[in-house]
Amino acid sequence: MAETNRGTVQAGKIKTTVIIPNYNGGRYLRNCLQSLFACEQAHFPVIVVDNGSADGSRELVRDEFPQVKLICFTENRGFSAAVNAGIRASETPFVILLNNDTVAEKHFVSCLTKVLAHDSRCFSVGARMVTMSDPHIIDDAGDYYCALGWAFARGKGRRRECYERPCEIFAACGGAAAYRRDILEELGMFDENYFAYLEDIDIAFRARLAGYRNRYEPGAVVRHAGSASSGSRYNEFKIRLSSRNNIYLLRKNLPLLLICFNLPFLLVGFAVKYFFFLKKGYGKIYLAGLAEGMRMTAGKRENVRGYASCVPSVPAWIRLEGELLFNLFVRLFFS
Repeated sequence: MAETNRGTVQAGKIKTTVIIPNYNGGRYLRNCLQSLFACEQAHFPVIVVDNGSADGSRELVRDEFPQVKLICFTENRGFSAAVNAGIRASETPFVILLNNDTVAEKHFVSCLTKVLAHDSRCFSVGARMVTMSDPHIIDDAGDYYCALGWAFARGKGRRRECYERPCEIFAACGGAAAYRRDILEELGMFDENYFAYLEDIDIAFRARLAGYRNRYEPGAVVRHAGSASSGSRYNEFKIRLSSRNNIYLLRKNLPLLLICFNLPFLLVGFAVKYFFFLKKGYGKIYLAGLAEGMRMTAGKRENVRGYASCVPSVPAWIRLEGELLFNLFVRLFFS
């Protein structure tokens, strides 16, 4: 793997670009941008990538924040396509992805940047996300994926002060995280087949298999409203895409041998999710999403550009399987 331009950045150079994907988020966007420009070191580029909004978001950015670079799509192309466009338009070694429904606290950008600047094997750094309505409650302190086929947020609903220590995590939540740009390019960027949901787990999966680390930095804090684009925590759009993408994630990133090894866990995990959504009236939508995921991956293993250049070794698969089982233990007993 190439090591050029990793680990250290010359003093005085702008290191980080903040990229905000936006779809009809005008009611949040002003506060988000204002908080960024009030950060401790507010001399970093900001790019807003608009996914065909019709709520005046573009006009708001043009009129009130002329220093922000605006990239506009004519239609909603999804989270991955939006952030990929922003990453390609950036010129800094690090990029921060930030949801439009967030408010950044003072040291958000500098704390994330410092972690990447001091660890050449660190691919991503997740912020401490707290709820907008009560900043004392955690929304996300790092993401995990377990043998049940479940992705889950560490610390969700718990007290903020319980998550004061930096640590290694499985994945950084793409709603507020910094990434090393050259490793993103090496891994093939965010997979646009996801459209939305689990794309951050996928890119972290590939990074872990390639030997990189993902970390949590509690000094970088954002307040998060949540479900700004989809409208609610549970809805047909989110449930269908999440279940579809879960099948795609497994088929794409795990070899058949590990899928078979984990099959008892996966069947239990999918059954529990089905009955959970059935009680909420979304059982058919969940099954339809699973079926769509099967069709997406039928007959071949899906890959993205760059993945073939970092095919994992057998020890990497073994380490990953250990993580999936350990994360299952964490999910059942500590979250």
